[in-house]
Amino acid sequence: MSLNKKNEISEWYVEHSEAVFNYIFLLTHDYQKAEDLTQETFINAYKFYESFQKNSSPKTWLYRIAHNATIDYVRRRKPLLFFKNLFLAADPTPLPEEIIEMKEEINEIYTILQSLKSSYREVIILRKIKEFSTKETAEITGWSESKVKSTLSRALVAFEENLLKEGYEYEQKVEFYRVKSD
Repeated sequence: MSLNKKNEISEWYVEHSEAVFNYIFLLTHDYQKAEDLTQETFINAYKFYESFQKNSSPKTWLYRIAHNATIDYVRRRKPLLFFKNLFLAADPTPLPEEIIEMKEEINEIYTILQSLKSSYREVIILRKIKEFSTKETAEITGWSESKVKSTLSRALVAFEENLLKEGYEYEQKVEFYRVKSD
């Protein structure tokens, strides 16, 4: 066992495990499964460390491993709940009734996000929630950059249509929708 390999994977774990867990949790909505898949991600990173070509960042490579582990899980077990954490309160100390209202809105928006097909959910999560670039998203999903862009465009249109169907004005309710593009 290479000490350098062990140290590097340990550093990556410290730096990225929480973000990888959150990404997987967004996809699975299962805390225990997200923990298991996060562990699996870092075990696979250790196993396949030599295949890391360093033409992408360790973070992007880890997300690719997490993506593959999660896709394998999804294929084995359907249906899964997919959602987005929208707790982006402007006021750091909202009133109790505001918290209840935000939770209700978040649950409704989770449901809308869940209604999208899986490729749409994933590209929205990676690009708009996790804020990966188009290139990084392409590396994580194994898609071309043009497929990422076109899928995101279609996903946002579908998401907007579903929001409007539910009576939301997306500019006010969904802050990630208009986040910067590459």
